[in-house]
Amino acid sequence: MRNICMRVNYDGTDYFGFQTQPIGNTIQDIIEKSINYLTGEEIKIHASGRTDAGVHARGQVFHFHTESKIPLERWCMALNTRLPDDIVITDAYEVPLSFHSRRSAKRKTYRYTINANQFVDIFNRRIQLHHPGKLDIKAMNESLPYLLGTHDFTSFASRHSTKDSHVRTLYEARLDHDTSMCRVDHPRDQGVIHIYLTGSGFLQHMVRIIIGTLLEIGEGKRQPEDMKHILAAQDRSAAGPTAVSKGLMLWNVEYEHLLKKTCDNVLRSSI
Repeated sequence: MRNICMRVNYDGTDYFGFQTQPIGNTIQDIIEKSINYLTGEEIKIHASGRTDAGVHARGQVFHFHTESKIPLERWCMALNTRLPDDIVITDAYEVPLSFHSRRSAKRKTYRYTINANQFVDIFNRRIQLHHPGKLDIKAMNESLPYLLGTHDFTSFASRHSTKDSHVRTLYEARLDHDTSMCRVDHPRDQGVIHIYLTGSGFLQHMVRIIIGTLLEIGEGKRQPEDMKHILAAQDRSAAGPTAVSKGLMLWNVEYEHLLKKTCDNVLRSSI
């Protein structure tokens, strides 16, 4: 028995999320069908975490057990020829049987992208939230440090969350402001805002609720210091709305020890 670990990128626009659903059309369903076609085995893959409908991934990791003797270097090409154009396997590693994509993960990073220019970017519209109204980007940036550390993130969790604990640790929260796509002498263009959040794990809709709250701060409806009061409230109604899914991307998943010797160089090159 072999344990194969893979990294996959996907545009989630046309899918009902990563995890298998009764209605089908998920990333997991399509990958499992492709593996079955390739090996003849009924394979169940296990991902580092689920992504909701419309959410994308640049660094999703999954693993599966197989009896197949296919050489490691052939897996990516063999699967990609059987996958649609919006799903691409980029790396394959053979890992110990004890490795688990979700339980072995140490840190995850999500990126949320906001296009704050006047007009939609037609080339990136599937992976950006378009917000043409004026935003106080400095205030948004000032609010991020309040999220760092270990907190009960109930205020930023879906009301439908089934987790026993909403305590999570956020290691990094940063805002990158790219003005390279702003038109010259057009003051309504504010550029593209990328918000990166790295943590031990994330609750259902956690990143999107944080973004919805940040947008209210950017719009002047809240102050940066309100973020600490929202956290302390431990009440979903204290936070802002849930931002749309299309701006969210699972950016990277980091591991220690089990993958260190086999794929550290690949993981570093993808950051």
